[in-house]
Amino acid sequence: MDYLKILGGQNIQGSVLISGAKNAALPLLASSLLFEDGLEVSNLPDVVDVKTLVRLLEYLGCGILWKDAHSLRIDAKKLVHTKATYDIVRKMRASILILGPLLARFRKCEVSLPGGCAIGARPVDLHIKAMEKMGAEITIENGYITAKAPNGLRGAHITFDKITVTGTENVLMAAGLAKGKTQIINAAKEPEVVQLCELLQQSGVEIEGIGTDTLVVHGRDGEALKSQKISVIPDRIEAGTYMCVGAILNTKLTLKNVDPRHLESVSDKLEEIGFGVETLDNELSILPAKKYNAFELVTSEYPGFPTDMQAQFMALATQCEGTSIIEERLFENRFMHVSELQRLGAHISLKGNIAQVYGQTPLNGADVMATDLRASSALILAAIVAKGYTQIHRIYHLDRGYEKIEEKLRKIGIKIERLKD
Repeated sequence: MDYLKILGGQNIQGSVLISGAKNAALPLLASSLLFEDGLEVSNLPDVVDVKTLVRLLEYLGCGILWKDAHSLRIDAKKLVHTKATYDIVRKMRASILILGPLLARFRKCEVSLPGGCAIGARPVDLHIKAMEKMGAEITIENGYITAKAPNGLRGAHITFDKITVTGTENVLMAAGLAKGKTQIINAAKEPEVVQLCELLQQSGVEIEGIGTDTLVVHGRDGEALKSQKISVIPDRIEAGTYMCVGAILNTKLTLKNVDPRHLESVSDKLEEIGFGVETLDNELSILPAKKYNAFELVTSEYPGFPTDMQAQFMALATQCEGTSIIEERLFENRFMHVSELQRLGAHISLKGNIAQVYGQTPLNGADVMATDLRASSALILAAIVAKGYTQIHRIYHLDRGYEKIEEKLRKIGIKIERLKD
Protein backbone atom coordinates (compact mmCIF):
# COMPACT_ATOMS: atom_id res chain seq x y z
CA MET A 1 0.00 0.00 0.00
CA ASP A 2 1.30 3.47 -0.89
CA TYR A 3 2.28 6.11 1.66
CA LEU A 4 3.75 9.61 1.50
CA LYS A 5 7.02 10.65 3.12
CA ILE A 6 7.30 14.42 3.60
CA LEU A 7 10.12 16.59 4.93
CA GLY A 8 8.77 19.67 6.67
CA GLY A 9 10.11 23.22 6.69
CA GLN A 10 10.79 23.58 2.96
CA ASN A 11 10.65 26.86 1.05
CA ILE A 12 8.16 27.02 -1.79
CA GLN A 13 7.68 29.19 -4.84
CA GLY A 14 5.87 29.16 -8.15
CA SER A 15 2.29 28.30 -9.04
CA VAL A 16 -0.14 25.38 -9.02
CA LEU A 17 -2.52 24.48 -11.84
CA ILE A 18 -5.89 23.51 -10.36
CA SER A 19 -7.71 20.53 -11.85
CA GLY A 20 -11.36 20.15 -12.73
CA ALA A 21 -13.74 19.69 -9.81
CA LYS A 22 -14.38 16.08 -8.82
CA ASN A 23 -17.70 17.03 -7.27
CA ALA A 24 -18.82 18.70 -10.50
CA ALA A 25 -17.48 15.95 -12.76
CA LEU A 26 -19.42 13.14 -11.07
CA PRO A 27 -22.98 14.48 -11.63
CA LEU A 28 -22.04 15.57 -15.16
CA LEU A 29 -20.87 12.04 -15.93
CA ALA A 30 -24.03 10.57 -14.39
CA SER A 31 -26.14 12.92 -16.51
CA SER A 32 -24.74 11.24 -19.65
CA LEU A 33 -27.43 8.59 -19.09
CA LEU A 34 -29.99 11.22 -20.13
CA PHE A 35 -28.37 11.79 -23.52
CA GLU A 36 -29.39 9.88 -26.61
CA ASP A 37 -26.57 11.11 -28.85
CA GLY A 38 -23.70 11.28 -26.37
CA LEU A 39 -22.10 13.71 -23.94
CA GLU A 40 -18.55 15.01 -24.22
CA VAL A 41 -16.88 16.09 -20.96
CA SER A 42 -13.51 17.89 -20.77
CA ASN A 43 -11.30 19.18 -17.92
CA LEU A 44 -11.99 16.01 -15.95
CA PRO A 45 -9.70 15.50 -12.95
CA ASP A 46 -7.53 12.40 -13.22
CA VAL A 47 -8.69 10.92 -9.90
CA VAL A 48 -9.99 7.55 -8.72
CA ASP A 49 -13.60 8.65 -8.13
CA VAL A 50 -13.97 9.79 -11.74
CA LYS A 51 -12.51 6.53 -13.03
CA THR A 52 -14.83 4.56 -10.74
CA LEU A 53 -17.94 6.27 -12.08
CA VAL A 54 -16.77 5.88 -15.68
CA ARG A 55 -16.20 2.19 -15.02
CA LEU A 56 -19.75 1.94 -13.66
CA LEU A 57 -21.16 3.65 -16.77
CA GLU A 58 -19.13 1.31 -18.94
CA TYR A 59 -20.50 -1.70 -17.04
CA LEU A 60 -24.05 -0.47 -17.67
CA GLY A 61 -23.28 -0.51 -21.38
CA CYS A 62 -22.26 3.05 -22.17
CA GLY A 63 -19.75 3.52 -24.93
CA ILE A 64 -16.68 5.29 -23.53
CA LEU A 65 -14.16 7.04 -25.76
CA TRP A 66 -11.26 8.68 -23.92
CA LYS A 67 -9.77 11.52 -25.97
CA ASP A 68 -7.01 12.10 -23.42
CA ALA A 69 -6.55 11.73 -19.66
CA HIS A 70 -8.94 14.63 -19.00
CA SER A 71 -11.66 14.35 -21.63
CA LEU A 72 -14.02 11.68 -22.93
CA ARG A 73 -17.21 11.05 -24.81
CA ILE A 74 -19.99 8.88 -23.36
CA ASP A 75 -22.67 7.24 -25.51
CA ALA A 76 -25.66 5.93 -23.53
CA LYS A 77 -27.89 5.10 -26.50
CA LYS A 78 -28.06 1.39 -25.67
CA LEU A 79 -27.54 -0.01 -22.20
CA VAL A 80 -26.82 -3.64 -21.38
CA HIS A 81 -27.77 -3.33 -17.69
CA THR A 82 -29.76 -1.01 -15.46
CA LYS A 83 -28.25 -2.55 -12.32
CA ALA A 84 -25.37 -0.85 -10.54
CA THR A 85 -23.59 -3.62 -8.69
CA TYR A 86 -22.18 -3.50 -5.17
CA ASP A 87 -18.66 -4.25 -6.34
CA ILE A 88 -18.39 -0.82 -7.99
CA VAL A 89 -20.86 1.27 -5.99
CA ARG A 90 -19.31 0.32 -2.60
CA LYS A 91 -16.20 2.32 -3.50
CA MET A 92 -17.96 5.67 -3.80
CA ARG A 93 -21.09 7.22 -2.29
CA ALA A 94 -21.61 9.44 -5.33
CA SER A 95 -22.64 6.36 -7.31
CA ILE A 96 -26.16 7.09 -6.03
CA LEU A 97 -26.21 9.85 -8.68
CA ILE A 98 -27.15 7.34 -11.36
CA LEU A 99 -30.47 6.55 -9.64
CA GLY A 100 -32.35 9.59 -11.00
CA PRO A 101 -31.15 9.52 -14.61
CA LEU A 102 -31.49 5.70 -14.96
CA LEU A 103 -35.01 5.82 -13.61
CA ALA A 104 -36.00 8.80 -15.75
CA ARG A 105 -34.57 7.46 -19.00
CA PHE A 106 -35.10 3.70 -18.72
CA ARG A 107 -37.94 3.60 -16.15
CA LYS A 108 -36.28 0.99 -13.97
CA CYS A 109 -33.00 0.41 -12.16
CA GLU A 110 -31.27 -1.36 -9.29
CA VAL A 111 -28.59 0.55 -7.40
CA SER A 112 -26.54 -0.90 -4.58
CA LEU A 113 -26.50 1.11 -1.38
CA PRO A 114 -23.31 3.20 -1.68
CA GLY A 115 -20.00 3.32 0.18
CA GLY A 116 -17.21 5.91 0.38
CA CYS A 117 -15.62 8.03 3.13
CA ALA A 118 -16.84 7.17 6.63
CA ILE A 119 -17.48 10.76 7.74
CA GLY A 120 -21.12 10.42 8.66
CA ALA A 121 -24.37 8.66 7.87
CA ARG A 122 -25.31 10.72 4.80
CA PRO A 123 -28.45 8.60 4.27
CA VAL A 124 -29.96 8.06 0.85
CA ASP A 125 -33.51 8.31 2.15
CA LEU A 126 -33.81 11.87 0.83
CA HIS A 127 -33.12 10.57 -2.68
CA ILE A 128 -35.60 7.71 -2.30
CA LYS A 129 -38.43 9.88 -0.92
CA ALA A 130 -37.96 12.35 -3.76
CA MET A 131 -38.16 9.61 -6.41
CA GLU A 132 -41.28 8.20 -4.75
CA LYS A 133 -42.91 11.62 -4.89
CA MET A 134 -42.20 11.60 -8.63
CA GLY A 135 -44.10 8.35 -9.00
CA ALA A 136 -41.42 5.70 -8.57
CA GLU A 137 -42.09 2.41 -6.82
CA ILE A 138 -39.09 1.68 -4.62
CA THR A 139 -38.06 -1.24 -2.43
CA ILE A 140 -34.80 -1.96 -0.64
CA GLU A 141 -33.79 -5.61 -0.58
CA ASN A 142 -30.47 -7.39 -0.12
CA GLY A 143 -28.56 -4.11 -0.07
CA TYR A 144 -30.07 -2.81 -3.33
CA ILE A 145 -32.46 0.04 -4.12
CA THR A 146 -34.89 -1.35 -6.69
CA ALA A 147 -36.87 1.37 -8.46
CA LYS A 148 -39.57 1.20 -11.13
CA ALA A 149 -41.58 3.85 -12.95
CA PRO A 150 -43.38 1.91 -15.72
CA ASN A 151 -45.34 4.98 -16.83
CA GLY A 152 -42.37 7.33 -16.47
CA LEU A 153 -41.68 9.89 -13.75
CA ARG A 154 -43.97 12.85 -13.21
CA GLY A 155 -43.27 16.33 -11.91
CA ALA A 156 -43.71 16.90 -8.17
CA HIS A 157 -43.29 19.42 -5.38
CA ILE A 158 -40.21 18.30 -3.43
CA THR A 159 -39.05 19.92 -0.20
CA PHE A 160 -35.78 18.69 1.24
CA ASP A 161 -35.80 18.65 5.05
CA LYS A 162 -32.02 18.97 4.89
CA ILE A 163 -29.94 20.54 2.13
CA THR A 164 -28.40 17.75 0.07
CA VAL A 165 -26.09 18.31 -2.88
CA THR A 166 -26.36 14.85 -4.44
CA GLY A 167 -30.06 14.72 -3.61
CA THR A 168 -30.63 18.00 -5.47
CA GLU A 169 -28.58 16.72 -8.41
CA ASN A 170 -30.45 13.43 -8.56
CA VAL A 171 -33.84 15.17 -8.62
CA LEU A 172 -32.64 17.66 -11.24
CA MET A 173 -31.65 14.84 -13.59
CA ALA A 174 -34.82 12.86 -12.95
CA ALA A 175 -37.01 15.95 -13.36
CA GLY A 176 -35.37 16.82 -16.67
CA LEU A 177 -37.04 13.84 -18.34
CA ALA A 178 -40.17 13.70 -16.16
CA LYS A 179 -43.64 14.67 -17.30
CA GLY A 180 -44.65 18.12 -16.10
CA LYS A 181 -43.10 20.58 -13.68
CA THR A 182 -40.95 19.76 -10.64
CA GLN A 183 -40.32 22.29 -7.90
CA ILE A 184 -37.36 21.70 -5.58
CA ILE A 185 -37.49 23.60 -2.28
CA ASN A 186 -34.37 23.95 -0.07
CA ALA A 187 -32.17 22.99 -3.02
CA ALA A 188 -28.38 23.04 -2.73
CA LYS A 189 -26.72 26.11 -4.29
CA GLU A 190 -23.17 24.80 -4.75
CA PRO A 191 -21.33 25.76 -7.98
CA GLU A 192 -21.34 22.06 -8.91
CA VAL A 193 -25.16 22.04 -8.78
CA VAL A 194 -25.26 25.23 -10.84
CA GLN A 195 -23.09 23.67 -13.55
CA LEU A 196 -25.37 20.64 -13.77
CA CYS A 197 -28.35 23.00 -14.15
CA GLU A 198 -26.52 24.87 -16.91
CA LEU A 199 -25.78 21.64 -18.79
CA LEU A 200 -29.39 20.52 -18.59
CA GLN A 201 -30.60 23.95 -19.65
CA GLN A 202 -28.32 24.16 -22.67
CA SER A 203 -29.56 20.66 -23.60
CA GLY A 204 -33.18 21.81 -23.77
CA VAL A 205 -34.45 21.46 -20.19
CA GLU A 206 -36.05 24.67 -18.95
CA ILE A 207 -34.93 25.46 -15.39
CA GLU A 208 -35.91 28.47 -13.29
CA GLY A 209 -34.05 29.73 -10.21
CA ILE A 210 -30.55 28.48 -11.03
CA GLY A 211 -28.21 29.39 -8.17
CA THR A 212 -31.05 29.81 -5.65
CA ASP A 213 -32.63 27.44 -3.11
CA THR A 214 -35.79 27.06 -5.19
CA LEU A 215 -35.54 25.34 -8.56
CA VAL A 216 -38.33 24.75 -11.05
CA VAL A 217 -37.66 22.14 -13.73
CA HIS A 218 -39.91 21.70 -16.76
CA GLY A 219 -39.58 18.06 -17.79
CA ARG A 220 -39.33 16.71 -21.34
CA ASP A 221 -41.77 13.81 -20.80
CA GLY A 222 -39.25 11.04 -21.44
CA GLU A 223 -37.58 12.67 -24.46
CA ALA A 224 -33.83 12.02 -24.21
CA LEU A 225 -31.37 14.90 -24.50
CA LYS A 226 -29.31 15.55 -27.61
CA SER A 227 -25.52 15.59 -28.00
CA GLN A 228 -23.71 18.16 -25.86
CA LYS A 229 -20.24 19.29 -24.71
CA ILE A 230 -19.26 20.56 -21.27
CA SER A 231 -16.00 21.56 -19.53
CA VAL A 232 -15.81 20.83 -15.80
CA ILE A 233 -15.43 23.89 -13.54
CA PRO A 234 -12.20 24.27 -11.48
CA ASP A 235 -12.04 22.41 -8.18
CA ARG A 236 -12.67 24.97 -5.42
CA ILE A 237 -11.70 22.48 -2.68
CA GLU A 238 -8.37 21.62 -4.32
CA ALA A 239 -7.79 25.35 -4.78
CA GLY A 240 -8.64 26.03 -1.13
CA THR A 241 -6.25 23.28 -0.04
CA TYR A 242 -3.36 24.85 -1.96
CA MET A 243 -4.29 28.27 -0.59
CA CYS A 244 -3.69 26.68 2.83
CA VAL A 245 -0.31 25.36 1.63
CA GLY A 246 0.81 28.91 0.92
CA ALA A 247 -0.75 30.11 4.17
CA ILE A 248 0.76 27.53 6.53
CA LEU A 249 4.22 28.19 5.04
CA ASN A 250 3.50 31.95 4.97
CA THR A 251 4.70 32.25 1.39
CA LYS A 252 3.15 33.71 -1.74
CA LEU A 253 1.60 30.99 -3.86
CA THR A 254 -0.34 31.48 -7.09
CA LEU A 255 -3.14 29.20 -8.25
CA LYS A 256 -4.10 29.02 -11.91
CA ASN A 257 -7.36 27.82 -13.46
CA VAL A 258 -9.59 28.88 -10.56
CA ASP A 259 -12.88 30.73 -10.20
CA PRO A 260 -12.29 33.20 -7.33
CA ARG A 261 -16.06 33.66 -6.90
CA HIS A 262 -16.31 30.05 -5.69
CA LEU A 263 -13.63 30.66 -3.05
CA GLU A 264 -14.98 33.75 -1.32
CA SER A 265 -15.70 32.11 2.06
CA VAL A 266 -12.19 30.58 2.13
CA SER A 267 -10.55 33.84 1.01
CA ASP A 268 -12.50 35.82 3.63
CA LYS A 269 -11.36 33.50 6.42
CA LEU A 270 -7.72 33.67 5.30
CA GLU A 271 -7.89 37.46 5.23
CA GLU A 272 -9.37 37.38 8.74
CA ILE A 273 -6.34 35.35 9.86
CA GLY A 274 -4.02 37.95 8.32
CA PHE A 275 -3.20 36.81 4.78
CA GLY A 276 -3.65 38.78 1.61
CA VAL A 277 -5.58 37.42 -1.36
CA GLU A 278 -5.14 38.77 -4.89
CA THR A 279 -7.48 37.69 -7.68
CA LEU A 280 -7.63 37.92 -11.44
CA ASP A 281 -10.22 36.39 -13.79
CA ASN A 282 -9.00 32.79 -13.41
CA GLU A 283 -6.05 33.20 -11.08
CA LEU A 284 -5.59 33.72 -7.33
CA SER A 285 -2.56 34.38 -5.13
CA ILE A 286 -2.23 33.95 -1.37
CA LEU A 287 0.10 36.58 0.17
CA PRO A 288 2.09 36.25 3.43
CA ALA A 289 0.73 37.45 6.78
CA LYS A 290 2.60 39.58 9.34
CA LYS A 291 0.75 37.77 12.11
CA TYR A 292 -1.39 34.60 12.22
CA ASN A 293 -4.57 35.54 14.10
CA ALA A 294 -6.71 32.87 15.75
CA PHE A 295 -10.14 32.48 14.19
CA GLU A 296 -13.59 30.97 14.51
CA LEU A 297 -15.41 29.12 11.76
CA VAL A 298 -18.66 27.24 11.37
CA THR A 299 -19.18 24.90 8.44
CA SER A 300 -22.35 25.32 6.44
CA GLU A 301 -23.77 24.80 2.99
CA TYR A 302 -22.62 27.00 0.10
CA PRO A 303 -22.05 29.93 0.10
CA GLY A 304 -20.98 29.35 3.71
CA PHE A 305 -17.66 27.88 4.79
CA PRO A 306 -17.31 24.42 3.18
CA THR A 307 -17.09 21.32 5.36
CA ASP A 308 -14.56 20.00 2.83
CA MET A 309 -12.12 22.74 3.99
CA GLN A 310 -12.61 22.27 7.73
CA ALA A 311 -9.75 19.78 8.25
CA GLN A 312 -7.28 21.92 6.29
CA PHE A 313 -8.08 24.98 8.39
CA MET A 314 -7.66 22.93 11.55
CA ALA A 315 -4.09 22.18 10.46
CA LEU A 316 -3.58 25.89 9.75
CA ALA A 317 -5.02 26.78 13.18
CA THR A 318 -2.13 24.97 14.89
CA GLN A 319 0.13 27.77 13.59
CA CYS A 320 -2.14 30.66 14.58
CA GLU A 321 -1.58 32.69 17.75
CA GLY A 322 -4.22 31.95 20.37
CA THR A 323 -7.21 29.62 20.43
CA SER A 324 -9.20 28.94 17.27
CA ILE A 325 -12.74 27.52 17.42
CA ILE A 326 -14.03 25.19 14.68
CA GLU A 327 -17.65 24.04 14.68
CA GLU A 328 -18.65 21.23 12.30
CA ARG A 329 -22.39 21.34 11.60
CA LEU A 330 -22.74 19.09 8.56
CA PHE A 331 -21.11 15.71 9.33
CA GLU A 332 -20.96 14.06 12.73
CA ASN A 333 -17.75 12.05 12.20
CA ARG A 334 -15.61 14.70 10.54
CA PHE A 335 -13.10 15.19 13.36
CA MET A 336 -11.34 11.84 12.89
CA HIS A 337 -8.17 13.66 11.82
CA VAL A 338 -7.80 15.25 15.26
CA SER A 339 -6.02 12.27 16.85
CA GLU A 340 -3.60 12.11 13.92
CA LEU A 341 -2.82 15.84 14.15
CA GLN A 342 -2.22 15.30 17.87
CA ARG A 343 0.39 12.67 17.00
CA LEU A 344 2.29 15.48 15.25
CA GLY A 345 2.08 17.62 18.39
CA ALA A 346 -1.13 19.61 17.83
CA HIS A 347 -3.00 20.77 20.94
CA ILE A 348 -6.69 20.22 20.19
CA SER A 349 -9.63 19.58 22.50
CA LEU A 350 -13.01 18.29 21.36
CA LYS A 351 -16.48 18.72 22.80
CA GLY A 352 -19.19 17.30 20.57
CA ASN A 353 -19.01 19.01 17.19
CA ILE A 354 -16.72 21.82 18.38
CA ALA A 355 -12.92 21.73 18.31
CA GLN A 356 -10.63 24.14 20.13
CA VAL A 357 -7.18 24.41 18.56
CA TYR A 358 -4.45 25.96 20.68
CA GLY A 359 -1.64 27.69 18.85
CA GLN A 360 1.00 28.62 17.98
CA THR A 361 2.27 25.03 18.30
CA PRO A 362 5.48 23.58 16.86
CA LEU A 363 4.77 20.28 15.11
CA ASN A 364 7.12 17.31 14.79
CA GLY A 365 7.15 14.60 12.15
CA ALA A 366 5.61 11.23 12.95
CA ASP A 367 3.79 8.29 11.37
CA VAL A 368 0.12 9.13 10.85
CA MET A 369 -2.86 7.54 9.14
CA ALA A 370 -5.33 9.19 6.78
CA THR A 371 -8.96 8.56 7.74
CA ASP A 372 -10.80 10.20 4.83
CA LEU A 373 -10.20 12.38 1.78
CA ARG A 374 -10.01 15.86 3.32
CA ALA A 375 -8.33 14.63 6.51
CA SER A 376 -5.54 13.35 4.27
CA SER A 377 -4.86 16.84 2.93
CA ALA A 378 -4.87 18.26 6.48
CA LEU A 379 -2.12 15.82 7.42
CA ILE A 380 -0.09 16.94 4.40
CA LEU A 381 -0.46 20.57 5.52
CA ALA A 382 0.70 19.69 9.02
CA ALA A 383 3.58 17.61 7.64
CA ILE A 384 4.98 20.38 5.45
CA VAL A 385 5.32 22.69 8.46
CA ALA A 386 6.45 20.01 10.94
CA LYS A 387 10.06 19.45 11.93
CA GLY A 388 11.60 16.39 10.30
CA TYR A 389 9.90 13.63 8.32
CA THR A 390 6.24 12.65 8.42
CA GLN A 391 4.91 9.46 6.87
CA ILE A 392 1.22 9.48 5.92
CA HIS A 393 -0.33 6.04 5.47
CA ARG A 394 -3.58 4.92 3.75
CA ILE A 395 -3.31 7.67 1.16
CA TYR A 396 -5.71 5.90 -1.20
CA HIS A 397 -8.21 8.41 0.19
CA LEU A 398 -6.16 11.22 -1.39
CA ASP A 399 -6.19 9.57 -4.79
CA ARG A 400 -10.00 9.68 -4.78
CA GLY A 401 -10.06 13.47 -4.99
CA TYR A 402 -6.64 15.09 -5.58
CA GLU A 403 -4.94 14.78 -8.94
CA LYS A 404 -1.20 14.02 -8.70
CA ILE A 405 -0.89 15.88 -5.42
CA GLU A 406 2.70 14.88 -4.75
CA GLU A 407 3.77 16.01 -8.24
CA LYS A 408 2.13 19.40 -7.77
CA LEU A 409 3.71 19.84 -4.32
CA ARG A 410 7.12 18.71 -5.54
CA LYS A 411 6.95 21.24 -8.38
CA ILE A 412 6.67 24.16 -5.93
CA GLY A 413 9.47 22.90 -3.68
CA ILE A 414 8.01 20.43 -1.17
CA LYS A 415 10.20 17.41 -0.53
CA ILE A 416 7.67 14.59 -0.87
CA GLU A 417 7.90 10.97 -2.00
CA ARG A 418 5.30 8.29 -2.70
CA LEU A 419 6.59 4.98 -1.35
CA LYS A 420 5.21 1.48 -0.73
CA ASP A 421 4.90 -0.28 2.63
